[in-house]
Amino acid sequence: MSLDYNDMELMVCVASRFLEDNTMVVVGTGGPCAATMLAQRSHAPNLVAMFEAGGAGAQLRALPISVGDSRTWHRGITSGSMADTMNALARGQVDYCFLGGAQIDPYGNLNSTFVGGSYDKPKVRFPGSGGANDLASFAWRTMVITPQDPRRFVEQVEFLTSPGYLTGRGGREAAGLPPGTGPYKVVTQLAVLGYCPETCRMRVESLHPGISLQQVRDATSFELLVSDDLAETQAPTERELRLLRTEVDPQGMFIRR
Repeated sequence: MSLDYNDMELMVCVASRFLEDNTMVVVGTGGPCAATMLAQRSHAPNLVAMFEAGGAGAQLRALPISVGDSRTWHRGITSGSMADTMNALARGQVDYCFLGGAQIDPYGNLNSTFVGGSYDKPKVRFPGSGGANDLASFAWRTMVITPQDPRRFVEQVEFLTSPGYLTGRGGREAAGLPPGTGPYKVVTQLAVLGYCPETCRMRVESLHPGISLQQVRDATSFELLVSDDLAETQAPTERELRLLRTEVDPQGMFIRR
């Protein structure tokens, strides 16, 4: 088994390690689902995957191609609807969720609506919220897997689709969101980013192998804080890569992008 890996394999392996056993995660397709399946096959066999369309606890033998794919219900513990997923979120039953977007700011706020121009006449229109706002509002810990570059990591999102810490510490509570919820980790091709407990501002927590702090800063349009315990990310192990390549995504639909 070659221990050479690409950026997507690195991000999936790193993200999977943050998912704990006996917890629930709402996932979409692609990297987040691959990370969830890898966690189930490595260290979190009792991790429950829930999908926006209503499937929960499915035995994922292959990567689904959408949140409504029949595989998201295969031998699951419930076969519900989108309303059931959102109800579980509102009741505080969801430990983790994965989100993405066209832009993310220092406080983890996400824009997946438009970039450039105005809302009515945007330069680029994106899909918008879907269930992302609900996930960002009510899941206990929100994680993001995304490429890192200055156009994506911006000082202020052009449109607030999904709330992070809004204006900083206390911002979510002031807006009426449940205390203790919010952004948790951002996994990029360069580093693992978390949030400072005192300010709720994004900080660098570990650098991926061969990556310098300056490279991470150069890929960001705002000033990043740096953890006092800055570490080097553990590279994907032989076991993680074997599981990812042979059981999670043997056809390379996502990890070979």
